[in-house]
Amino acid sequence: MNSTESARAPGALRWRRFELALAALLLAVLIADFAFPLLQPTATSPTLTVLAADGTPLRSWASDDGAQRHPTTPEAVSPRYLQALLHYEDRWFYWHPGINPAALARAAWQWARHGRIVSGGSTLTMQVARLVDDRATGRTLPAKLRQIARALQLELHLSKHEILSLYLNLAPMGGPLEGVETASRAYLGKGAAELSQAEAALLVALPQSPTRLRPDRAVAAAQAARDKVLTRMQTLGVWSAADVADAKLERVFAPPLRARWLAPLAAERLRQQARREGQNEAVIQTTLDAGLQARLEQLLTDRLNTLPDAASMAALVVDNRTLAVRGYAGSADFTDAKRGAHVDMVRAHRSPGSTLKPFLYAMALDEGLIHSESLLIDAPQNFGGYAPGNFQADFSGPVSVAEALQRSLNVPAVDLLERLGPERFAGRLRHAGLRLRMPANASPNLSLILGGGSTSLEELVGAYTALARGGLAARPRLTPAGPVTEARLMSEGAAFIVREILENGGRPGSPFREGNQRIAWKTGTSFGFRDAWALGVTDRYTFGVWIGRPDGTPNPGHFGANSAAPLLRDLAAALGPDEARQQLAPRHQPASVGAQAICWPLGTAEAATPPAHCLQRRTAWTLDGAVPPTLPDRLRPGGLVEAAWTDGLQRVRPDCAASASRHDIARWPTLLQPFLDPAQRDPVDLLPWRPGCAPASPQGAALRIVGLEPGSVLRPTPGQASIGLRLQAVGAQQGVHWLLDGQLVGSSEAGGAVQTLTLRQAGAHTLTAMDGRGRWARVGFEVQALPARTPGAAGAQASKTAAAAAKSGASPATLR
Repeated sequence: MNSTESARAPGALRWRRFELALAALLLAVLIADFAFPLLQPTATSPTLTVLAADGTPLRSWASDDGAQRHPTTPEAVSPRYLQALLHYEDRWFYWHPGINPAALARAAWQWARHGRIVSGGSTLTMQVARLVDDRATGRTLPAKLRQIARALQLELHLSKHEILSLYLNLAPMGGPLEGVETASRAYLGKGAAELSQAEAALLVALPQSPTRLRPDRAVAAAQAARDKVLTRMQTLGVWSAADVADAKLERVFAPPLRARWLAPLAAERLRQQARREGQNEAVIQTTLDAGLQARLEQLLTDRLNTLPDAASMAALVVDNRTLAVRGYAGSADFTDAKRGAHVDMVRAHRSPGSTLKPFLYAMALDEGLIHSESLLIDAPQNFGGYAPGNFQADFSGPVSVAEALQRSLNVPAVDLLERLGPERFAGRLRHAGLRLRMPANASPNLSLILGGGSTSLEELVGAYTALARGGLAARPRLTPAGPVTEARLMSEGAAFIVREILENGGRPGSPFREGNQRIAWKTGTSFGFRDAWALGVTDRYTFGVWIGRPDGTPNPGHFGANSAAPLLRDLAAALGPDEARQQLAPRHQPASVGAQAICWPLGTAEAATPPAHCLQRRTAWTLDGAVPPTLPDRLRPGGLVEAAWTDGLQRVRPDCAASASRHDIARWPTLLQPFLDPAQRDPVDLLPWRPGCAPASPQGAALRIVGLEPGSVLRPTPGQASIGLRLQAVGAQQGVHWLLDGQLVGSSEAGGAVQTLTLRQAGAHTLTAMDGRGRWARVGFEVQALPARTPGAAGAQASKTAAAAAKSGASPATLR
C-alpha cells in the first residue's frame, strides 16, 4: 500500500461505517414496516364546540370516548408555540428519520448505568407513535423498542407536517383534554393562534405530566414547568432575556373547566338542532358577542338575591342591523336546579301580559282609527261580559292614545281591540312571526291584549325590532348562516309614532325621556304575577327580559314595572355607552308622519273645528295626513255634536219654550261624564234646566250608575289597603242615596255630581243608587284582596293600614 492509499484509509473506513449504519437503519425501517401493520391513528369522534362570533368557545361536549378534541393544523397555531415545542422537545425534528441516535445513545447509557430508563430520548415522532399505539407506551425496554419501530414507520409513510399535526391534535393536556387547541380554549379561554410566550411555554410543558401539571389544579407545579421551558428558550437564544423575564411575570391560573361555559342553553339549542338536521360538524359558529354575553350573565347573577328561590330570569339581545343574537340567557343560573336552570325561557311559551299593546296601537294607526292624541275612554266598561280593569285598579277618564299606551291602561286597549277585531290582530302578529297560542278550543278574543294567549321572549323581541326597522319585524338569527326572515308588522310611520310614544310620551316637540337615554320600553305582567316582562328598543339593539318561575307558579309582588324594568335598564347600560346611551340627535321622520293641532272631545283638526267645539287643544302625530275623529260613543249614537236649546240662562226643551235658541255643542262620550271638571265642558251644557222644562231623564235614559260595570273584579294597588272609585248616577233627580250591601254609605246631590267611593273590604258586593223619585240602579261587583307576597316595605305598609282600619272600626266603604 502506497502512502496515498494509506492516507485515505481512515476516511474511507469512516464512510464505510456510515454506509453500514445507514443500511442498518433502512433495514430496521423495512423490518418495522413489514412487522407491523400500516400505522393509522385510531378514528375518534371530534368534540362538538359552540363558538361565539369571535371564536371564543361558549360550550363543548366530549366525544364518544369522553375526550374533548378540537382539530387544528400547524398553520392555525401560534408560531410562538411551535418555536417552543420544537426547541424544547425536538430541535432536530425536521432532520432526523424519526429517531435521534445521539439522544438514544444517551438514554441507553443511562439505562445501563442505573438499571432503568431515566430518559427516553424521544423525538416528537416517537411521542406520536406512543399516542397512536397503546403497546408503545410505558418505560419498559420492549415498549421503547416498539415505539422506535413505530416512529420509523411513521416517517416512512407520513410527511413531517402530518406528523406534527398528529402531535398537535393528540397531545394529552390533562383530564379529558387532547390537543393544543383544546387546552388553549379550556384553560386560557382563547384559540391556540393567540398564545403569548408564557402561555405557549405552559402548553408545551403540560404533556410531560398532564395530570400533575394541570393549571386548574396544580398552579405551582404548572408554573415551575412553564418557567423551565422559558429558561430553555432563553438559553438556546430563541427568545430574548427581556421577553422571558416578562413572560415569567405572568401568573398561571385557569378556572375549573365547566366555569368557562357561556350561553349554555343557546349552545344546547344549537346542538339539538344539528342532531335533528343530521349535521356532524365539530364546530358550530354563533352570532353571540362573548363579552356582552359575559356581562349579561353576570348581570343576572347579581340580581338573583332579589328573587325567590324558585324564580329565574331570561334575556335576549338582538342587533337591529343584522338580526344577529348578541346575548342569550335562557335561565338565571345554569348550575341552580331549583330555579329550573335547564329550562330555556327564551323559547318557553308564556302569557305576555301587556307587551302586545304597542302592536295594537300601531295597527290602529295604520287602519286610520286613531292618531297619537285620539281621545280614549279609561272608565269601567263591559264588552259582552268581559269587564277588564286596570293594573292600578283606578280609572282616569279621558286619556289620549299616547297616555293610554305609555301608562299601559287596559280598558282603552280592549276597547280599541274590539273595534279592530281580535282575529285580525292575531293574524297580523302571526304573519310577522309572533304567534299567539290560545288555550285548548279557544279562539282569539279580547283577552289577547292583556295576555290571554301565550308567546315567547324570542318572538316578542323579534316583533319589537319592527320599531327600529321601519315596521319590519324579523326572526332573530343565532347563527351567521341563519336566514333573514322578516315581514311587515306596521308601516314605517306607525313604527315611528309608537316608538316616540314609548320613548317620550309621543307629543311632537317634547324632549326625550331622560338625558341621553333614548330607549323605547314597555313592561308587562301576566295574570297572577306569573310572568314579568320588559322590552326595550334603541337604534342599535332590541332586547327583552323575563322574570318568573319556569313551572308557571305565581310570583307575588314581582311585576313588570318593579322587577323587569330595572333589570332592563341595567341591561341597556351593559350594552355600552355608545349603544344604549346615544347622544341626542334628530331621528329620521318618515314623510308619512306629520304634527297637527287637534281638539277634544271631537278629535278633529283644530283648523277644521269651530272654536266653540275645541274644548281642549292638543298636538298629535298623524299618519298620511289623516285626522280621524273620536271613536263613536257606545252608549249614545249620533255623534258628539248635539243640539241644545236655551231661553237665556236656562236649558229647555224645544217644545217647552217658544223663544228657545238652538246651540250646537260638543259633548264628551257618556262614560267620561263622571271624570270631567266643569271647565272641560261646554258652557251651555252647564246651564241649569228650567223647572218643568227638563226631559224625563237629563241623559235621555233611565237612572244608571257610571263608573262601575256589573261583574267588575277590582284589585287593590300593591301596597294599598283600599280602592277608590269615581261614580255618578246618570239621570238621577231630587238627590241620590248610595247603599253598599244594603247599608247607607252616603248621599249626593242630583244633577250628575261625581262621588268617590272608598272600598276597604274584599269579597262580593252590591252597590245601589236610589234617587228622590224612587228610581234605582244596582251593580254587583267583587273586590279581591292583595295577593300574598314576600315581606317588603309595601306589604308591611299595607298590613299596617289594614290593621289600623280594623282597630278604628272603619267602615268597609265610605262615600264623599
